[in-house]
Amino acid sequence: MPEVVTAVAVLLKRVDLRPEVDPLTGAVTHDPHGGLSAADECALELALRTAEQSGSAVLAVSAGGADAEAVLRKALEAGAARAVRVDLDPAAPSATVAAALAEVVRGGAWVFCGDYSLDRGSGSVPAFVAGHLGAAQALGLAALALDDVIDSDAALVAERRLDGGRREVLAVRAPAVVSVESGLAALRRPPLAAALAARTATVEVVPGPVGALPPPARTQPFRPRPRVLEGPDPTLPARDRLVALSGALVQHEPPRLVHATPEEAAEELLGFLVARGYLAEVPAP
Repeated sequence: MPEVVTAVAVLLKRVDLRPEVDPLTGAVTHDPHGGLSAADECALELALRTAEQSGSAVLAVSAGGADAEAVLRKALEAGAARAVRVDLDPAAPSATVAAALAEVVRGGAWVFCGDYSLDRGSGSVPAFVAGHLGAAQALGLAALALDDVIDSDAALVAERRLDGGRREVLAVRAPAVVSVESGLAALRRPPLAAALAARTATVEVVPGPVGALPPPARTQPFRPRPRVLEGPDPTLPARDRLVALSGALVQHEPPRLVHATPEEAAEELLGFLVARGYLAEVPAP
């Protein structure tokens, strides 16, 4: 029997789809029947379609505890050929998760994933994975065409949202990491035989990196370090000190609108920083 080539991988994450939050204490009750987010389901379907067109198979990968195997079995039901779970603390930092996932999917042509997860929502894992693989990245795609061929070289033609309602058209060539929004494609309904076979299918488990513990949680809002400013002369009367603090009698330079070339704008910015005391002098070019 010929070996199945898994040139397409999909990164999946089990999330709480219906968590309950106590309105008084803020305690979160996790959903025991969690599963895939809509974006991850879309990524799985697109990975399956890409594999069908390229004549390869799909490798489904997830990082987490034993409960993450449920989403991998769902991928096997839909048509994935292989499922791997990285045994990792679900609360591990995104950079640690991405490094572990990248080692499993290394060597593949296409890596699909959702644009962000429902629990954290940072959307940083796809970019981290692309960095570890040294692959191209097309993140947060709003449209994707799998049938186009550009310059006789197979490519995925994708659209990404930009500010102001604009869109950017990309021609993405392998190897690449692709993250997609929800709604691009609906996950196929598996046949009964595949659903039954997935219940007893083997899910490979690989150990995660040692010492992958989450950083301590921040319990206070971040506040930048304040600048130390000298106060008014303490020998002055109270009224004079208040006037000095408020700057009511200080001559202020009115704002200016500058039309300049990039070089002139840089000079204006440096001069402003020097005048405000942020720089001692204008640095030499």
